Amino acid sequence: MDAATLTYDTLRFEYEDFPETKEPVWILGRTYSVFTEKEEILLDVTSRLWFTYRKNFPAIGGTGPTSDTGWGCMLRCGQMIFAQALVCRHLGRDWRWVKGKRQTDNYFNILNAFIDKKDSYYSIHQIAQMGVGEGKSIGQWYGPNTVAQVLRKLATFDTWSSLAVHIAMDNTVVMEEIRRLCKSNFLCAGAAAFPAAESDVLYNGFPVGAEVTDRLSQWKPLVLLIPLRLGLTDINEAYIETLKHCFMMPQSLGVIGGKPNSAHYFIGYVGEELIYLDPHTTQPAMEPSDNGCIPDESFHCQHPPCRMSIAELDPSIAVGFFCNTEEDFNNWCQQIKKEVCQRLGKTPGFLSQSLQQQFNKVAMRKGIEVHRNLLKLHKEFG
Repeated sequence: MDAATLTYDTLRFEYEDFPETKEPVWILGRTYSVFTEKEEILLDVTSRLWFTYRKNFPAIGGTGPTSDTGWGCMLRCGQMIFAQALVCRHLGRDWRWVKGKRQTDNYFNILNAFIDKKDSYYSIHQIAQMGVGEGKSIGQWYGPNTVAQVLRKLATFDTWSSLAVHIAMDNTVVMEEIRRLCKSNFLCAGAAAFPAAESDVLYNGFPVGAEVTDRLSQWKPLVLLIPLRLGLTDINEAYIETLKHCFMMPQSLGVIGGKPNSAHYFIGYVGEELIYLDPHTTQPAMEPSDNGCIPDESFHCQHPPCRMSIAELDPSIAVGFFCNTEEDFNNWCQQIKKEVCQRLGKTPGFLSQSLQQQFNKVAMRKGIEVHRNLLKLHKEFG
C-alpha cells in the first residue's frame, strides 16, 4: 500500500476516458450513454465529494498523526459514502458542483462536517478516535464494517442532518427494526426545519442560530449500510449481476471496498468494470475561512474516474443506500424483491423468506455458509 501511495503521489497519471461502448454507464442510480451524455457523466462524477489522504492537519488526539497517508484510505472512503448521503439529504441527488460557481450555505455545511479538525462531525480525527472503541488504534487500517460502525456512532451527534443509520448486524437487516428507527419520535432539526432561507455556517456543519423545532417528523432519513462477504478470497461470479443492480437503484450510495489494504469508493459501473473514486492521493489539509467557506476544488475529482474489473474486487465490501422518505424505503424493498429475485429466479442467498412474504427481512449470510450457498446457486443457475 505504501508503494502504491508513493506512485500516486509522485507520478503523473494518464487517466483513461470512458470506453466507446454501447453499454450504459450507471452512476449512483442514474444511467447515461457514453456517446451522447459524456459531459453529463463527468459532471455527475465531479459533483461527488472526493476525500483523499491529507497532510499537515492538526495532530489527531493532540499528539497523534498529522497525515493519514498510508493508513486512512478506508476512512476516506467512509467519508465519501457518508458525504453522498448528506448531499442527498440536504442538496438532492440531482445537485451538481460547477467549478467557479457560488455554492449554497448547505453545501459548505456538508463540506465543513468532514474537514480535518477535531470538532467536525465526520473528520478523520473523529473517525480515528471513535475507532478506538471498535478495537482499532489510531493509524491502523480499517475494514468496511469498522468504518460503517464508526460513522453510525458519529451520526448521532449530527442533529442538523437527523439521520437514522442502520448497519446490518450479523449481515441481517430487519425491516421492522428500520421502521421503528425511522419512525421514532424526534425533534426535526437541520435543513428540513428551515428550508426557506439558508443560515450562517458553523465549521462542524451545524448552522449558527438554528433552533430545534417542535415539529415531529414522520420519517427520519435512512442511511442503510450493509457489510457483505461475497466469497472467500475472490468475489463469486454468482453475485456480480446483483452487485451491479445495487448501482442501478435510485437509493444507491455506492459501495466501499477495494483490494486488500487498498480501499476505493465505487460509484457505478460500465460493462464489466466498476467506476470508483480513489483516495490514494495526498493533498495539503484545507482550513475554512472565517465565514465557513473553503477552497473546495480539491474536494472534487476533475479528471475521468478510475475503473477496474469487477472480478478484481475484494469480496469484503459495504453497500450503501439512502432512503429520504418512507416511500423511498418501500420502493427499495420492492426493488429488492422484484429485480433481484427475478434475476436469480428465486430468493437469493441474501434474501429471507419473510421478505418474500412481507418484506420483513433481508438476510445476509457470511463466511463458509455464504460460500456454500453461492456454490449451490452457481451450480443451479450457472
